[in-house]
Amino acid sequence: MIDFRLDGHRALVTGAGRGLGAAIADGLVGLGATVYGTSRDPESARSIAERLGTPAQVIDVGDVGALDAFVERLNEESGGIDLLVNNAGVNITKSAIEVTEQDWDTVLDTNLKGSFFLSSAFARAWLPRAVPGAIVNIASQAGIVAIEERASYGTSKAGMIHLTKILALEWAHHGIRVNAVAPTFVRTELTASTLSRPDWAAELLSRIPVGRFGEPEDVVGAVAFLLGDAASLVTGHTVVVDGGYTIR
Repeated sequence: MIDFRLDGHRALVTGAGRGLGAAIADGLVGLGATVYGTSRDPESARSIAERLGTPAQVIDVGDVGALDAFVERLNEESGGIDLLVNNAGVNITKSAIEVTEQDWDTVLDTNLKGSFFLSSAFARAWLPRAVPGAIVNIASQAGIVAIEERASYGTSKAGMIHLTKILALEWAHHGIRVNAVAPTFVRTELTASTLSRPDWAAELLSRIPVGRFGEPEDVVGAVAFLLGDAASLVTGHTVVVDGGYTIR
């Protein structure tokens, strides 16, 4: 019998304070996992901790030098994390000719660089202990098809999709699985500025065959599946939750 429960697992969800991160963290709790959620902001981290019932985790995933110590402390504190969701992300919507070097670095450092080095930190902790870990990277349809005003964001997510394949290949024989989920436009704080523009929202909606934007809950099922035993033979793949946006 296929079991989609996550009882006995301990998960870390980055950027768990709102939007997709909050929905994912809450969804994993509902499936029986013990979930820790991160935020860069101490107040937000405390709110996450109260919601999830686990200690607050303040970390900026773009601060690469702090990640190994963070993972070591968290593993000691939690008894050992075995599931990781790289969700923390930022987006700066500008036309390509308006993107500054700072814009580019801000987006790439969080979305791609931070996810890579946090995954590597966990792998270094898991490998000596033969932990059968599972990682899910939150990518985007913008990493598959070109979308206006997303030069840095789309590039970061395309990089994440390919990084998922490389990490899956390198770590598969250690029992570590790495997959990604690529959503369409989901109604969160991150997309509010885009979806509040009626003309632009109508244009985007016309590209989604099922006729609606995503909700955070639409992404939770794919993430939970990829983290659990039901997906024990799935690694290196990106599940596209886009209502058909990328099929044409």
